[in-house]
Amino acid sequence: MTLLLVSAALAYIITIYFLTNPLGHTRRFMWRRFVNWFPLGMTYSFLYMGRYNMSVAAVALGALMDKKTFGVVTGSGLTTYALGLLFVGPLVDRLGGKRGMLVGAIGSSIFNFAMAIAVSMKLNGTLDVNLGTALAVLYSLNMLCQSFGAVSTIKVKSYWFHVRERGTFGAIFGTLISMGVYFAFDWGRAIANAVQLEQPAEPTFARTVLNNLFALDGRTVPALWLIFAIPAAIMLVWALIDVILLKDTPDQAGFDPLDTHDASSDEAAGDPTRKDTYLGLIWRVLSNPIILMIGVVELTSGVLRDGILNWYLLFSKDTGMGLETVTLNWGFWGAVTGIAGGFAAGWISDRFFNSRRAPSAALMQAIMFATTGTMLLCLTLVPAKGTLESTGAAPGSFTAWLVGARPAIIGICAVTTMMAVIGVHSIMSGTATADFGGKRAAGTATGIADACSKLGAAIQSFVIGYLATSDWSYWPMVLFPFTIVGLVFSIRMWTLLPNATRKYLAEVESRKLAERQAKRGL
Repeated sequence: MTLLLVSAALAYIITIYFLTNPLGHTRRFMWRRFVNWFPLGMTYSFLYMGRYNMSVAAVALGALMDKKTFGVVTGSGLTTYALGLLFVGPLVDRLGGKRGMLVGAIGSSIFNFAMAIAVSMKLNGTLDVNLGTALAVLYSLNMLCQSFGAVSTIKVKSYWFHVRERGTFGAIFGTLISMGVYFAFDWGRAIANAVQLEQPAEPTFARTVLNNLFALDGRTVPALWLIFAIPAAIMLVWALIDVILLKDTPDQAGFDPLDTHDASSDEAAGDPTRKDTYLGLIWRVLSNPIILMIGVVELTSGVLRDGILNWYLLFSKDTGMGLETVTLNWGFWGAVTGIAGGFAAGWISDRFFNSRRAPSAALMQAIMFATTGTMLLCLTLVPAKGTLESTGAAPGSFTAWLVGARPAIIGICAVTTMMAVIGVHSIMSGTATADFGGKRAAGTATGIADACSKLGAAIQSFVIGYLATSDWSYWPMVLFPFTIVGLVFSIRMWTLLPNATRKYLAEVESRKLAERQAKRGL
């Protein structure tokens, strides 16, 4: 049922794509662009599955991976991701998005297979090194390859989508991320459950399929290595499809080049055939104060996104306070709310703010301010593992009500935060970076912003992994201040647009005014 609902949401976004054509592209162009972004997007989604499968594995491995170990493994990977983007962005700007995505998908596949081997050896007692150490190294290498994914996606998008269409692509980008969350958590959990030794009397569909493929019956240890091996195999399949279908630019697919009216269209951009050096690209991006502000907002989104995605299931398992419908379908809720957040942010930007991205981000930051603040109150007014008896509260009092209502409140706040943070990430990293970096520097600009996002994710991973061991109230306590920072910087960027976009909008408005005056004259 959840797969059907997620598929319906994806179909809806695809329909919106074909119905939204403000520049009047030909039907042939719209279809070819769809054939371009859909396989690219699905590759990016399964990169997510090959990233967040570590969270699923942490729950499935139990005592073999405690909270501190999980924090170190994911924190190491995220730090590597962030540092890698310092050279990955400029590299993709020079190589092109197609080659970048192939490096990311194939490399991530290789290291996911390596993690599968490490887990299998540990479960069979043949791994000579500490599992946490082995996974920290391999996961870091995996994340280095993963860093090519978002940069390459935005690089290709920057050539195929005009600034007036990028809000729509922000919705598409948010959908792709959300699909990846669904694949990682719900498909990953289905794999984890299917490979356990103890099974229900009636085997699940996943168990039947995996048993036929890998002969699970009769094993003495659970085949948890499949949590890593299956995403690795899927990524290879999509990489092959990308080789056949993906084109970096419209002219490579037989169309005229598209003037996207982003920063690369400014007269200051110079000769469009000129290729900047590595240091030139870095300097052009780092000397742009708007890109740096986007980076700050993205740092906060990294804290909030991974702060919720990676920890809610562990919080639920540790405290028993999980909302059942959310914990059992964590990936589904991540997908549905993420699609809603990405679509809302993109639509609001293009529909109400003339393709300004910051107002949408500010709205989403305000939502996260409210949700994480509520979570903080819930876990500080009553200890995370506190019961009605331990609080000494009288039945019918507010404290007594809060003890019973906290699972639902925290669960709703968690999924709402996911909706808002995907909205911020899709509109800022997925759209604003291409606008202000321009298509020539889209990879570098996205790389800087995404590096900030992963730096934020690494910070929360180390800090929450350490603090939450003693008290889960530190979880929202770490998240809450970053919503304030993100809100402040989003408001500071409220009116900003690239010069070329502003000129284009002025020309469009001038033509509309002339048409209205001509009609009145008739």
